[in-house]
Amino acid sequence: MSKQKEFNWDDFDTRGFGEGYSKDKRAEMEALYAGTLNEITEKEVIKGTVVGINDKDIIINIGFKSDGLVPASEFRDLPDLKIGDEVDVFIEEQENALGQLVLSRKKARMVRAWSDIEDALANDSVIEGLVKRRTKGGLIVDIYGVEAFLPGSQIDVKPIRDFDVYVGKKMEVKVVKINHTNDNVVVSHKVLIEKDLEKQKAEILNNLEKGQVLEGVIKNMTNFGVFIDLGGVDGLLHITDISWGRINHPEEVLSLDDKVQVVVLDFDDDKKRISLGMKQLTAHPWDALSAELEVGSRVKGKIVNVADYGAFLELAPGVEGLIHVSEMSWSQHLRNPADFVKVGDEIEAVVLTLDKDERKMSLGIKQLTEDPWTKGDMVTKYAVGTKHKGVVRNLTNFGLFLELEEGIDGLVHVSDLSWTKKIKHPSEFVKVGDELDVIVLELDVENRRLALGHKQLEENPWDTFETVFPVGSVHKCTVNSKNDKGAVLELPYGLEGFATSKNLEKEDGSQVEVGESLDFKVTEFSKDDKRIVLSHTATFKEEAKAAAAPKKGKKQAAAPADAPAAAEKSTFGDIDALAELKEKMEGGKK
Repeated sequence: MSKQKEFNWDDFDTRGFGEGYSKDKRAEMEALYAGTLNEITEKEVIKGTVVGINDKDIIINIGFKSDGLVPASEFRDLPDLKIGDEVDVFIEEQENALGQLVLSRKKARMVRAWSDIEDALANDSVIEGLVKRRTKGGLIVDIYGVEAFLPGSQIDVKPIRDFDVYVGKKMEVKVVKINHTNDNVVVSHKVLIEKDLEKQKAEILNNLEKGQVLEGVIKNMTNFGVFIDLGGVDGLLHITDISWGRINHPEEVLSLDDKVQVVVLDFDDDKKRISLGMKQLTAHPWDALSAELEVGSRVKGKIVNVADYGAFLELAPGVEGLIHVSEMSWSQHLRNPADFVKVGDEIEAVVLTLDKDERKMSLGIKQLTEDPWTKGDMVTKYAVGTKHKGVVRNLTNFGLFLELEEGIDGLVHVSDLSWTKKIKHPSEFVKVGDELDVIVLELDVENRRLALGHKQLEENPWDTFETVFPVGSVHKCTVNSKNDKGAVLELPYGLEGFATSKNLEKEDGSQVEVGESLDFKVTEFSKDDKRIVLSHTATFKEEAKAAAAPKKGKKQAAAPADAPAAAEKSTFGDIDALAELKEKMEGGKK
């Protein structure tokens, strides 16, 4: 193929087109025409003028030797575009395979956007963007057509709980970071607020003083109080300073993001810790109490707290009185306050003491009923010798307290529980909560004392025992226990006796052991001390028999030789009184 010959105007007849121009003149005209064309560089943004519009393309003149075409789809955001409008375009190619100039408005916008973003970062300028959507950890904001990331922590100075409220809204931001590798842009709205807050914060701190009333927004809540944003400055509103009444958690009366009025109570030297109050903006409820309220007045309220020592009754928010446990019942036996009231109960009480200056009040609920000790029938109802049934409320070393009715307690001494058993502690006989039959032994209304007895409900069997266990009589006894001094013996009718160690020797020289049942002879009997002393040895040793015999000068007659047998015989059936006593005691034992 021959090489294409270079075009030469002189080879053609140019008559009618530039006719009459000399070669020099023609060169001059060509230079003038070339001067009207722009020298363009690919991959740059340039301004162009719309010279034509059709359904598919927009024809743009950039002052080049040919016009460029841009798809109409790239101008959807300019529905009112018309011929003569200037637009930015990106030169992709000066001449493609078809000899056309290739332009792009979309790329021009992107290049211009990144340039503007870089300028905004360099100049610390404010950009208005549109929040397009929320994403993990923040929001996506459109700035100059570029999607930038706005972290949740950079939206506001206070924690944001609902990001969706910002979607679709315009927002001013600043560019804080550009990552060209990933084409990422990070923006912040918080920095704009912080600048304003710094001025506001400085102004607040300079003018801060105790007693100053400020408006703030609740930004955080805890079980001990709430943190309030006063405009860049945080203060703590303690739970006890929220309301004059009792509250268990701030959320009972306040909510996050609430605007509240507070008063400055205190602050440290650096003004970093500011204590706020809310209840102090209203009068103290004690100051609004009726002048008619006095000692003896009846009041109504709600139980707001129950402690070991009593309960607190709220008459109005911030006005409480203590009902001590001793003022809940006429009973002298103190019980748990929870036995009488519980939180939330609405009850009536009587004012016992009142100090409006100190804002203290004590109340009672037992005063709503008559004191049982002052009732007119008290002396008759609990006269000495009258029988009653009560509930064991308390045990002590010396006896037990028995509640006969609400407010009426009596003492049963440990020695008044049983005629026959030697009880060291009442717990050996009864337990708390048991019912017990008693008889009144002594009544002292003035001092609120009531002495009771249980054993006195039966006759004293020791009057009969005196005839059953005379000195010298022999009885079958069982050894219950032994120690260095001797042994405790179980006698008939549930009685206990005692034998010294030397009187436990058997006829073969050995000692009586625990659990053995043998004959023992009575060597001593004391009705007043309720004591019976016996000896096994005396049943077979003459000298022991002689020692056991009563000495001359005693009022007791010497027992005949057959006395033990006679006594034993009478013990088991010949005495009617004894048989009756035995039946009673066996019944009581059961």
